[in-house]
Amino acid sequence: MSAASCLKSEDQFLCSICLDVFTDPVSTPCGHNFCKNCINEHWNSNDQYPCPLCKKVFYTRPELHINTLLNEVVSHSSEQQADKPGEVPCDVCTGTKLKALKSCLVCLTSYCETHLEPHLTALGLKRHQLIDPVENLEDRMCMKHDKPLELFCKTDQTYVCVLCSVLDHKTHEFVPLKEEYEGKKAELGKTEAEIQEMIQKRRLKIQEIKHSVDLSEEAADREKAKGVQVFTALKESVERSLNELIKTIEEKQRTTEKQAEDFIKELEQEISELKKRSSEVEKLSHSEDHLHLLQNFPSLKAAPPTKDWTEVSVCPPSYEGTVGKAVAQLEDTLSKQMKKKHFKDKLKNVQQYAVDVTLDPDTAHPQLTLSKNKKQVHHGDVRKKLPDNPKRFTRYPNVLSAQSLSSGRFYFEVQVKEKTDWTLGVVRESINRKGEIRLCPQNGYWCIWLRNGNEYEALIGYLRNLPLKSQPQKVGVFVDYEKGLVSFYDVDVAALIFSFTGCSFTEKLYPYFCPGPNHGGTNSAPLIIHPVNHTA
Repeated sequence: MSAASCLKSEDQFLCSICLDVFTDPVSTPCGHNFCKNCINEHWNSNDQYPCPLCKKVFYTRPELHINTLLNEVVSHSSEQQADKPGEVPCDVCTGTKLKALKSCLVCLTSYCETHLEPHLTALGLKRHQLIDPVENLEDRMCMKHDKPLELFCKTDQTYVCVLCSVLDHKTHEFVPLKEEYEGKKAELGKTEAEIQEMIQKRRLKIQEIKHSVDLSEEAADREKAKGVQVFTALKESVERSLNELIKTIEEKQRTTEKQAEDFIKELEQEISELKKRSSEVEKLSHSEDHLHLLQNFPSLKAAPPTKDWTEVSVCPPSYEGTVGKAVAQLEDTLSKQMKKKHFKDKLKNVQQYAVDVTLDPDTAHPQLTLSKNKKQVHHGDVRKKLPDNPKRFTRYPNVLSAQSLSSGRFYFEVQVKEKTDWTLGVVRESINRKGEIRLCPQNGYWCIWLRNGNEYEALIGYLRNLPLKSQPQKVGVFVDYEKGLVSFYDVDVAALIFSFTGCSFTEKLYPYFCPGPNHGGTNSAPLIIHPVNHTA
């Protein structure tokens, strides 16, 4: 379609009176179309009724009819193609401006779809540079030479035309706008990638913060539950102590009341006897029978035998110190409960560092027998023939784990149930495994042990007795390499047995196990590396 035919096609939708797109188009009897309002105003100013196009005169005012087809076409065209606020209008359209589809940097004109067609079909126009529609195309012209800004002066960091490059900037470095555009576009791509990376990092940070909030909420819920549990126990302890205090006071009061009741009963009985004697004496004293009075006088002349009540009294019980004693007992109970809870929490905290420990058969003494899963060890009476190696213990029935620690923290648990002799702990890699062994930190041993069924000890430069209230059935071992700490716990009662503190670790540490001699079967139970069941 040619440009002329495009314009002609567009003119078919224009009113010849207002020269704008039809509004409520109507048809005259001569077949021409006008805006309803335009033709009515035109005829209102004349005595006769001529057609503005063909000049045909109507002597009576014609009846106008809405051109339905034209009205629909115009309405659809206006809805679909009229430019909206913020959009670039076509520079060629007359009347209602349609939305521009492209702008030509050569013609410095913006075109709608219809008016753009010559640039897509005509050979000469196809060479023009088209871009997405922009306003103020005149800003893309050199104000000095009235030429398109086609070059970028890298020296002055400005946009110039061809004449500028040979006149005003002839010694400067130039590149075509497209080349600078590509470079800057690549930089923008890099910037966009960096921005996206920053966005991603911030999204991850948001997730991290939200996760922290979730963890905080979980910790808060756990702490609240723990607080409810503790304070409920405290409340119950206080109520029990109060009930015991009231019971003690009431028992003392009941004892006092019982004593008083017994005294009163005894006194009332004596009063009754005395009243009876008084009545007999009075009756005798009024007797006129001389012989009768003289005969009964010996038995009534003295008062009946009674108790001496001079020193008898009911002393109110002393309650002094009762409340203080009850409070002291309550404090002692609460202190024990809090101490137990403290160690329970501490044990729970170290249990999170639990590691899977297995026994290393290459280190086991020849009289030790290991289970297939390398989780159990016991002492046998038969010495097996095993290849000697630098790692194996040859004098004492010891065995090390296959795992070691050279940093951080680790924890493991060992069942010692039904044993009368055992040693547990950690050792450094370079310990003596062949000769005499002294289980002290100076020699690289941080251990505790049981001897003779009830003697718990540790060597810390001197022999330290470990008095325990109950015999551990399961022992937990915790190591903090950086802090130089080795702690032993009675797992079942969540109590600390003993801790080595201020240790200096410079080598790998290995868990150490000694099930002790068999002792004719009295110590035949194995040491068992037990899976950690986290304390509730």
